[in-house]
Amino acid sequence: GEDKRTAILYTLLSQNLGRSPARHRCLCHQRRTVCLRTPHVTCQAASNVLVKTISFMKNLPSFHLLPREDQLLLLHSCWVPLFLLGLVQEMVTFEVMETPAPSMLKKILLAGQSKGQEPEQTQPTLAAVQRLQCCLNTFWSLDLSPKEYAYLKGAILFNPDVPGLRASLYIESLQREAQRALQEVLQPLHPEDQGRFARVLLIASTLKSIPPALITDLFFRPVIGNADIIELITEML
Repeated sequence: GEDKRTAILYTLLSQNLGRSPARHRCLCHQRRTVCLRTPHVTCQAASNVLVKTISFMKNLPSFHLLPREDQLLLLHSCWVPLFLLGLVQEMVTFEVMETPAPSMLKKILLAGQSKGQEPEQTQPTLAAVQRLQCCLNTFWSLDLSPKEYAYLKGAILFNPDVPGLRASLYIESLQREAQRALQEVLQPLHPEDQGRFARVLLIASTLKSIPPALITDLFFRPVIGNADIIELITEML
């Protein structure tokens, strides 16, 4: 007993035992952190989709007519759902695996050593990734044509509800035009499915609920490190 009390490891454990909140020891299946199973392949595919997404915006004459401030506001607001549509269109699939947790001894020994340093990078949770995959699977079930994808991207990009827009009325007219074009494409392709237009827009709205942090941490953090994704896509634009 006396030897145990004076052991270095015992001392470290006893000092930190009371300071470890229960929520950090939660082994709930849904809250476990995950990472890409094949990051090299998946991140390369995701980067290609991001480049195509920005190119789509750059090649729209109506987008170039907008004030530069409005272009950036739309970019920052809509890049995630547009990127996700690109993943669906390019049929990019991915698998995740559980992130190996650091040992208790490592946590104890490194406790208090990160003060003043950059915060530890966050990891996506299994629940968040499963929700993302569910959205992608729902879109794949729609089996959209290339024209449907193009007009749907336009309807998402030209969002007049983004705060701070200077040309919101013009952007609203562009959104109506894209939605009208999408509806005109849908009618001859699916004449028997009268509710397809509303269903496509409804499912597209779910993409806006996916947090940008999840997309950044999952697909781009392994490549860009601590760089700001917004700064990078702004430079690309």
